[in-house]
Amino acid sequence: MGSTDEPIPAPAPEGTEPPEHWRYARHLDALAAAAGVPAAGGRAPTEAEACAVAAVLRDPDPVMAESAVVTHVDRRAARLLHSDGFADWAAAMSAAVAGRAFAAGRLREWLLLEAVVRGEPGSAEELARASDWCQRTAVRVPVPEEALVLLAGSARTRLVRNGAVQRLRRASATA
Repeated sequence: MGSTDEPIPAPAPEGTEPPEHWRYARHLDALAAAAGVPAAGGRAPTEAEACAVAAVLRDPDPVMAESAVVTHVDRRAARLLHSDGFADWAAAMSAAVAGRAFAAGRLREWLLLEAVVRGEPGSAEELARASDWCQRTAVRVPVPEEALVLLAGSARTRLVRNGAVQRLRRASATA
């Protein structure tokens, strides 16, 4: 790499897509469908969704499968974050992603964000030590002012600190 003598790889022929890309899209469709349809056989909807997550995680490409699951978790958690169903959903997902470090870690970060939203003691301080992704997400979702003040002063990245400051300014301008 880096040599001007190396040929530039030809793009893939139009209309062809690597099989893992196709499966990734199908997995996301299946997960969204499982999340939106009441479960058959008297199972709770979260149980059906957890079964769908487990099925995706059995894909022969574990990296792609876990990526699809994390994308699904992010989408669902963002929608459920302020609802009463978040805790039951998170418990079902926790069992489904057990043993998958990245997916389980992301779910733990959503649980932290949910604790921040509920105003649990110590959760804002824990957010200050959380990953950059978690801090960026906290600035984008409705969180208590205490969390924004903490992030404005002590987040690791300038992007998060500035985002928190801007949210605080907007909140004070509309108050």
